[in-house]
Amino acid sequence: MTPYIPPLEEPEFAYAGASRTSLSTVIFRIVRWSTYAAAILTLVLVLRNAPPPPVETSPQAAARAEKKFEEAEHAAANGQPAKLRMDETELNSYLSSHLEWSGRQAVKPAPTTDQPGTPGDAGPTPHEVGQMRSHVRDVKVQLVDDRVKAYILFDVHGKDMTLQLEGRLSARNGYLNFAPVSGQVGSLPIPQSALESAVRRLMESPENREKLKLPPQIADLHIENGKVVANYR
Repeated sequence: MTPYIPPLEEPEFAYAGASRTSLSTVIFRIVRWSTYAAAILTLVLVLRNAPPPPVETSPQAAARAEKKFEEAEHAAANGQPAKLRMDETELNSYLSSHLEWSGRQAVKPAPTTDQPGTPGDAGPTPHEVGQMRSHVRDVKVQLVDDRVKAYILFDVHGKDMTLQLEGRLSARNGYLNFAPVSGQVGSLPIPQSALESAVRRLMESPENREKLKLPPQIADLHIENGKVVANYR
């Protein structure tokens, strides 16, 4: 009679190895799909525009702001110190009447010519196309306590996007300074470290430095009790 031989038991490490492989596969799939979900969520938040803030404008407020500028500049020209105070309605009305947003002004087409070998045949450069397709359409400003909140609507390749910035204004060595507190693109908040770094590079860049230079007669500029305050010397 053939003796009974019990079946060989599989080593325990074989089950452990299979279990570890299965667990690693599950974790990898979870991480992969979580990454996809995070990327989609980020894109949705960026493309989801924030609603514009409820600010008021009027021709009367724009006229008041214009008169305040004239009086302060006249006093400074005569060697007398002056202080200009402007509320939120006056500021937005002044900006609306003095700045031309792209939504109100059509971009002029590039000149064309039928002569061969001229720049018109080549069409606009990529830089010119970027300038035509990426531009500000509207700006609204809120003044809250000692902070300014700017809402910027701009067009990027035919798609409206919004940028919101909140911070404190000041004058430093004759230049306008902005200390950011918070910001977001669309509905996506911008991390504070990234926001501060971006604003710092923007304000320190040579091409923007001169644009931020204040008129020599303005000694100080800040927000106080929900109003823009400019001290003229």
